[in-house]
Amino acid sequence: MQIRVRGGEPTGIAADVLIVPVAAGQEDGRDVRRLARRLGGTMVKRAISAARFRGRPGQAAVLPVQGPRRQAIAVVGLGDEARIDLEAWRRVGGQSRQLAGTLGAARVVVACGARPLETPQLVAFAEGFELAAYRFAKYKSESDAPPAVTELTLVVVSPPAEKILETEWRALATTLSGVTLARDLVNEPPAVKTPAYIADVAKKVGQAAGLEVEVWDAKRIASEKLAALIAVARGSSEEPRFVHLRYRSKSTQRRIALVGKGITFDSGGLSLKPAKSMETMKCDMAGAAAVLGAMTALARLKPAIDVDGYIPITENLPGGRAQKPGDVIRYRNGKTVEVLNTDAEGRLVLADALLVAADAKPDAIIDLATLTGACMVALGTQVAGLFANDQKLADRLLAAGTDTGEPLWQMPLVAEYKDDIKSAVADIKNIGGGHAGSITAALFLQEFVGSTPWVHLDIAGPAFLEKALPYTPKGGTGFGVRTLVRYLTTLAA
Repeated sequence: MQIRVRGGEPTGIAADVLIVPVAAGQEDGRDVRRLARRLGGTMVKRAISAARFRGRPGQAAVLPVQGPRRQAIAVVGLGDEARIDLEAWRRVGGQSRQLAGTLGAARVVVACGARPLETPQLVAFAEGFELAAYRFAKYKSESDAPPAVTELTLVVVSPPAEKILETEWRALATTLSGVTLARDLVNEPPAVKTPAYIADVAKKVGQAAGLEVEVWDAKRIASEKLAALIAVARGSSEEPRFVHLRYRSKSTQRRIALVGKGITFDSGGLSLKPAKSMETMKCDMAGAAAVLGAMTALARLKPAIDVDGYIPITENLPGGRAQKPGDVIRYRNGKTVEVLNTDAEGRLVLADALLVAADAKPDAIIDLATLTGACMVALGTQVAGLFANDQKLADRLLAAGTDTGEPLWQMPLVAEYKDDIKSAVADIKNIGGGHAGSITAALFLQEFVGSTPWVHLDIAGPAFLEKALPYTPKGGTGFGVRTLVRYLTTLAA
């Protein structure tokens, strides 16, 4: 898609649809009056009134009028003027792409109005527009994907420098390619995306991006004493994999480790989930997908920072050799864990990867996992929980999430709740006492990072959606990729 930014009169530009973002309460404001003057007096105002359009967030309307070049005219709501931030522009971008798809428009012009817009707002609009175009139609006999948009023209009062915009567009496209990769992997059926499949994809796309990629098979995993990964994998006929991705810059003083949970399908093991709860369990590797997406984008952006990605991958099935409630796992550092619920397997394999990451002595570790339903109960489907042993690191991630529109909410690591994961037969157990499940899961993980600054992101809610949002479709969202890339690139700046 070609993206252009220009000044001038939007109705004079050849397009299939002209979209006008309007702030709340400004349905008779200067932008609409300007449009009305070009298109025929009160006709536009009457159409807006008839549609009961008030400029509220999420509102959109295609008007029964046409521009001088016979283009369709649509309005979208920006929300309250005082609250129009980058996320508002992303959402309007997403709505605009949905409108373009509904109308079958290949050429889109957006009249950004008399308000002066700078590069960040323009990039945010384009980001939402591109993200909303995603569809996973690989297995559809007839695709329901909207027609491709070939031209997007943003009309502003004073266009920013072209070279600056081109640089920002390229960086945006690189990051969004990582989001698309993560979404595709999450949406892939579990019969396809076995541990070997994910490892092969990681090797292929990682090396193409310029990463060093090392894949451990079951024999190597056993020799490295990743006992939990072996234990969880026993119930499946598919062998586990462990992927190590390395990005090395030419000049750096910092090294960050990313860890992503890669359970390609989670039945719960012998602690079997109800059938309904299994329907979306192909998404249980969304943390791994986010790490892979972020790492491939990072390798192309080339910031001055070193990053390692660690991805433990397995299925969790109730086979004849599956681990049993009451089993004890001894980790490579000697710590023992009593497994009382085999459906709490994500923290088990994450602990293996956290130990590997911590042994390399990075400056910080960030893990992402669709870990607990309790986090969804607390924060819903649009916000991820953040747990940290280092407030400075937490603040940087929180800021990155705000910048990218991937909201994070810091949750407490309540030291007193550690009593809930004490075991009578081992050092700790893999489930708590029934309350504060996301906190006790995070406290479990904390046992395996030592003194390394660490953040755990529980992305169980926003990683996979049952209902589409303005720029996020149903299914895999790629949540975390943009936040990780933002954090790592700003850290390197």
